[in-house]
Amino acid sequence: MYRISVFVLALASLFATASCSSDSASSSATNTVTTPTEGPAEGTADHAGGHIYSCPMHPEVTSTKAGDKCPKCGMNLEHTDKVLNGKSYSMKLVPTPTQLTAGQPATLAFTPQETGNEAAPVPLAVVHEKKIHLIIVSKDLGQFYHEHPEYTAQGDYKVQYTFPKGGEYVLFQDYTPAGAGHQLGRQPITVKGTAYTPVKFKNDDMQWDQDGYQATLSFDKALTVGQPLGMKINITKGGQPVTDLDNYLGALGHVVVISEDTEQYLHVHPNEQADKGPSIGFNTNFEKPGLYRVFLQFNHGGKIHTGDFTINVKA
Repeated sequence: MYRISVFVLALASLFATASCSSDSASSSATNTVTTPTEGPAEGTADHAGGHIYSCPMHPEVTSTKAGDKCPKCGMNLEHTDKVLNGKSYSMKLVPTPTQLTAGQPATLAFTPQETGNEAAPVPLAVVHEKKIHLIIVSKDLGQFYHEHPEYTAQGDYKVQYTFPKGGEYVLFQDYTPAGAGHQLGRQPITVKGTAYTPVKFKNDDMQWDQDGYQATLSFDKALTVGQPLGMKINITKGGQPVTDLDNYLGALGHVVVISEDTEQYLHVHPNEQADKGPSIGFNTNFEKPGLYRVFLQFNHGGKIHTGDFTINVKA
């Protein structure tokens, strides 16, 4: 199995109990979110039984029943009778230097923009302990990095980063403007310098082993499109169950799933559980068939560990 290069910065991103999915075709993904209009005041007879609950990561997933979970990410649906602003957004990327080169430090500056009113400031909500979760992957999905740009006095979000190799990469940004729903930015980039050797993933690989740790990925049903799936990852060290996992960004584990063409993106968060391992449970589903890479991050022994898997989803 191909070993990915793990770069852990003081960053963070994914999770608490959720996931974000995207079908991006442009370099700057823009999502428009609308929700039901506000109804009678809470607590009134007319309002009883009339609440609308939706997924914070997938606003299109709604229910009128308290306690339901999102079938895409497993996140608890939240009471959202309050109207969201209905605006759409994009994420602007300005790298310095403009031409990124392997081995040379660079600054990646991100500015969230309101479509049609790009000069207006766009305050961001804190989600899973950060305002932006930046995911950097090589185009072949052999390399995965998770960073957290920080807000600056210039009104943008910056992170210092050095690409280890040249070649094609894709940047994803998870973020939520205040008063709006979850957004996903996406930018393909080219880095000069000695290029990484692309890896062609093909067969299912649900085992990961590195630094004395082992992780096994499993699902409760066959991997097919359009059905809710229970996903479990079991973690051991030296063959012994790991039962004292620490939280990372507020959860026992974080998972990002990206399709082979990098157009499908899922940020999956773990279910609530009383123990600290060795198994971490998730819920998810897939909207399109194909090969996907699954990236797990977990915290143990004071260190963030990153594991990778390969799965094939059938139509």
